[in-house]
Amino acid sequence: MALLTMGCDWRAQPITMAMPFTLPAPQTQRHGHSEEEHMKVWIITSWDMETPSQGGDVVNVQTRPAAAYTAVTTNDTMVSRVEHPAAGYRKIFETCEELAEPIPAQVTGRIPSWLKGSLLRLGPGLFEVGDEPFYHLFDGQALMHKFDFKNGQVTYYRKFVRTDAYVRAMTEKRVVITEFGTFAFPDPCKNIFSRFFSYFKGVEVTDNCLVNVYPVGEDFYACTETNYITKVNPETLETLKKVDLCNYISINGVTAHPHIEADGTVYNIGNCFGKGATLAYNIVSIPPTQKDKSDPIDKSKILVQIPSSERFKPSYVHSFGITPNYFVFVETPVKINLLKFLSAWSIRGSNYMDCFEANESMGTWFHLATRNPHEYVDVKFRATAMNLFHHINAYEDQGFIVVDLCTWKGFEFVYNYLYLANLRENWDEVKKAAMMAPQPEVRRYVIPMDVHREEQGKNLISLPYTTATAVMRSDGSVWLEPEVLFSGPRQAFEFPQINYSRCSGKNYTYAYGLGLNHFIPDRICKLNVRTKETWVWQEPDSYPSEPLFVQTPDGVDEDDGILLTIVVNPGAALRPAYVLILNAKDLSEIARAEVEVIIPVTFHGMYKP
Repeated sequence: MALLTMGCDWRAQPITMAMPFTLPAPQTQRHGHSEEEHMKVWIITSWDMETPSQGGDVVNVQTRPAAAYTAVTTNDTMVSRVEHPAAGYRKIFETCEELAEPIPAQVTGRIPSWLKGSLLRLGPGLFEVGDEPFYHLFDGQALMHKFDFKNGQVTYYRKFVRTDAYVRAMTEKRVVITEFGTFAFPDPCKNIFSRFFSYFKGVEVTDNCLVNVYPVGEDFYACTETNYITKVNPETLETLKKVDLCNYISINGVTAHPHIEADGTVYNIGNCFGKGATLAYNIVSIPPTQKDKSDPIDKSKILVQIPSSERFKPSYVHSFGITPNYFVFVETPVKINLLKFLSAWSIRGSNYMDCFEANESMGTWFHLATRNPHEYVDVKFRATAMNLFHHINAYEDQGFIVVDLCTWKGFEFVYNYLYLANLRENWDEVKKAAMMAPQPEVRRYVIPMDVHREEQGKNLISLPYTTATAVMRSDGSVWLEPEVLFSGPRQAFEFPQINYSRCSGKNYTYAYGLGLNHFIPDRICKLNVRTKETWVWQEPDSYPSEPLFVQTPDGVDEDDGILLTIVVNPGAALRPAYVLILNAKDLSEIARAEVEVIIPVTFHGMYKP
């Protein structure tokens, strides 16, 4: 079944066949569309752009701005129907200026009266310094964004995070600290001997915290994936202080995706040196707000250590899973060569990307650790090779752990395709490059908690609602095969979100995500993980960000709430960006608040009530 909704003021009516029809003329014009553009729409049951399929289920048509739509079906409806020949997406990869003060946004629709807080987002905002460009998507200097909602009004503000990387770059007008895909050359003003010896001074790790922001106690920290986090003021966006986590716990770096319990306890994972000078992974915790008002980071501790599959090559870790009784860590074949990191970087001038390599024979290892007591579960769970950046959710059910993931097939590192030169190409070249990349897939893995050697060759999974399997092999390992929840060629469901406060670590139904079309973000998606039904919001030449779920105060259902996403529409001359508020039930538009500036790409963030 497919549901298509367009924007005019009329009541929903049932449509019983797939055919073009004409809507009543809209009462108002919006977003620069003509009356004719508002009036014709197809009811569809497939994703054929030329001719909608005939027949189909009953659908409802509701009001919506032209060319935006919501689709519900059990087929692959999350595949984008929009092409981008004008390459407007290039605008989200361009440098912008910070704002001296918040600017008002023009609101269309009605902001929910209960929405009184701030949408905080982080991403790159400076893509070159002087004549020196940054080369990778994850290199640009951190820019923090804030949309404030108050009494139905919206303001927008942004400010660069004053990290060492940013301040020194702006002072010296060049790239000073090596970033993810950009090497910082020595100061050209130094003499040849000073430049030579500067190669041997050791690796200077970046503090460019452009990935996410999260609360620790009563404070807020911007972060990347190194050992540095940066304390910020969420009201003024002022940078307060730089914190080196190595001063508190044995960790080389932590992810930008911690898990935060209802009481404020923060859990995270990162690689470290374990026993016998071998690599391992530490699960760490930061307690909630202290009664004595002391800094919770002072009381950080290591909970449990997970062994690495290779002695000197930890896997790239971007996120992990958590349930009431377990930590779930997925170790992929995308490896960091530490010897190269420590030697070639200093001697030859490498960057982080140069230190990644693939273990083509490893596959993927699933690790479990119990939360009480904190112990590693020494069972070998194995699966085919994949890239993994974002866990959707994990939960326990009838003696099994269900793990839902946004994966990319194979061992080649997906970040190889995220250089800015690739993302700024014309549309045909963007698509051509994506043809060579690993393909995305939303997968469900199920891990049995109780494993016995005598069950060799048997599928250990007995949950009635999944086709995922786990089979004991002769070597004692358990081979995991997933159930595919969504798969579309070069169409990713990524940057996933759930109703976190209600569903994290629990059985759930809905996930929300950013749809990537050949790596270009161009739609917002909703996925029913039980039935595989999907909903989509999309408009031509519009580039949204990760959708954040905010539950309504009196919400009863899991999806009683709204989604907040920042959308860039480069073709809108007056107001080319806006924060969009969608009904989480069906992705219908509630309101948008438009601003007169372009907003570059953002990665992650949070809603602060």
